Amino acid sequence: MRSGVPLTRLLSKLRVASRKDAQALIRDGRVRVNGRVAPDGAVRVPTSARISVDDAPVVGVERRVIALNKPRGTVTSRRDPEGRRTVFDVLGEAGDGLVAAGRLDRASTGLLILTTDTALAASLTDPANAVVRRYLVTVRGRVEPELTARLESGVDVAGLDAPRERLAAQRVVIRKASGRETHLVVELTEGRNREIRRLFEAVGHEVTRLHRVTFGAVELGALPPGEWRPVPDEAIRATLGRASGATAPPRATTRTRHRPPARSGGSGSAASGASARGGSRSR
Repeated sequence: MRSGVPLTRLLSKLRVASRKDAQALIRDGRVRVNGRVAPDGAVRVPTSARISVDDAPVVGVERRVIALNKPRGTVTSRRDPEGRRTVFDVLGEAGDGLVAAGRLDRASTGLLILTTDTALAASLTDPANAVVRRYLVTVRGRVEPELTARLESGVDVAGLDAPRERLAAQRVVIRKASGRETHLVVELTEGRNREIRRLFEAVGHEVTRLHRVTFGAVELGALPPGEWRPVPDEAIRATLGRASGATAPPRATTRTRHRPPARSGGSGSAASGASARGGSRSR
């Protein structure tokens, strides 16, 4: 079970200092966690931790988390080299400062979580946290009941980065089946590239529709395509609470910049970030 994030990474994500400079701050005893000098940068920091640098507290700031009903034909990237429409084109100014927690391919639709908190996005998509994603899937042909057990136990497919790769669904339920097509509910606990499409292709069924309806405790509900809504903190806590006790990392900033001490033979380097402005602009 993983909880929190490494302290150096957290300080970097919070724009207190680069990872390299954060390590220097910690090495020189300038960082405290819950009042105690941090022993090293690899220590993982939970949400409840109180962090200070040079006795200045790292103050929490508001983060943004939204749920988008991704329309078909959009790509999950900020810019597309082929000029295709992106989810950030759909969001417009509402997408400023956001990153996607995982991806949906261009042909897929449904629930996409985006946040200003990159550490949170990493926690939501970390396979070790096993956050359940639920999809409504339609495939060509009839899927027999015995095939669902095979899909859950695992299927060897051609790998994207290796000759072979083993894919498995957490749960597969047949909703309706005919000779023409089968409608299913599929649950995954990690988001490998085009995982559901590749899984069904390996057993002889082409996916014709893939629509995500839940991501942990966050539900798409009746949100129309192309529309978004804020995700409450309670839903994020419930999502990561279900994920083997994983903890959502905090978003915070310090009130001042911090510099590591000057090195022998040269001047000290400045920390990479300034204070965040709480709530005035997403980052």
